[in-house]
Amino acid sequence: MLDPPSWTLPYDHALSAALARRGHPVRLLVSPFVHGPSPEPAGYVREEVYLPLSGRLLKGRKRSRAGVVLKGAEYAPSALRGARRIEKLAPDVVHVQWLGYPRFDRFWLRRVAHRRPTVLTAHEVLPQRTASQVDAWRDVFAAVDRVVAHTAGSAGRLAELGVEPEKIVEIPHPAFESANGVPIAPPTGQTLLFFGLIRRYKGLDVLIRALPQVAAALPEARLVVAGDPLESVEPLRELAAGLGVDDLIDWRLGYVPGDRIPALMDSATVVVLPYRRIEASGVLADAVGHGRPAVVSDVGAIGETVRRFGAGEAVPPDDPEALAAACVRLLGDERRLAEAFAGVKAARKALTWDAAAEAHEQLYDEIARR
Repeated sequence: MLDPPSWTLPYDHALSAALARRGHPVRLLVSPFVHGPSPEPAGYVREEVYLPLSGRLLKGRKRSRAGVVLKGAEYAPSALRGARRIEKLAPDVVHVQWLGYPRFDRFWLRRVAHRRPTVLTAHEVLPQRTASQVDAWRDVFAAVDRVVAHTAGSAGRLAELGVEPEKIVEIPHPAFESANGVPIAPPTGQTLLFFGLIRRYKGLDVLIRALPQVAAALPEARLVVAGDPLESVEPLRELAAGLGVDDLIDWRLGYVPGDRIPALMDSATVVVLPYRRIEASGVLADAVGHGRPAVVSDVGAIGETVRRFGAGEAVPPDDPEALAAACVRLLGDERRLAEAFAGVKAARKALTWDAAAEAHEQLYDEIARR
């Protein structure tokens, strides 16, 4: 299992552990996780093969200019070192979870895929959209034996990019459940939660613009913003102050370790994902796993997942009025909230890591035999 930039480490960890529970020896090759403590490997082996210098320099200092420059300089050598490590391990299957520089990665990946059955999970169908990046991702998709998509919509977008339909395998993104196994409780109160890395495409500004309409309908409503800002939050705080809603926002800035997520989710009524673009979302997986309905932008897999299970509401992206109305419907109507909670429980039951591991096992077996 490969994740050179460690962009999806919680996902990598959960899938590797689920595969290990099914008796498979799994080796996860990653870079140092810069956002916080790494999860303890459970039944699998994790090696920090990639970006050893910049990973350590950026840990806790993600906006360090020197660290970013060093990351670019050492990426190619560490990627080649990773390819050599794969040759030494001689695995039955190589599964790539994320690539940091597809314009470079396509060359070593092509060589690896020529020698061994190789799978790529398209957590984002097209993370970068410039012409050169689109061409690079097409080369990446062409190199591997199978591409995993999380929803039918993602599979369709891959096909539109030219990926052969027979190469695409749909495996839903599982839910991240609390490790302590505590039963989920129905949501109460009127607290909205925005959780995760804070970046412009996540649309926190859209949610802030929706707050005046939410507060006018529900004066007790509050918003908790809990996440690590990869971009300055000062413009967002100025926006909130200008709209007169800054006192309705509880800013909890910084990385939220996994052991604090259950309490954070338990204190929320509804999780809000006002993203401008995304395919799958670990935040939605956290919300479902901890029993919280969601109001999401109708983009990528997140809108599909919420609609499929009735686990909340999906609204057009970049539409503060529609977002506010959906939040008010769930916060202000106990029947709607209860129905959304029932949908979340159904999603939680269906989207398990053991089911995902079994689906991946069947995929690996097929391409290994071929």
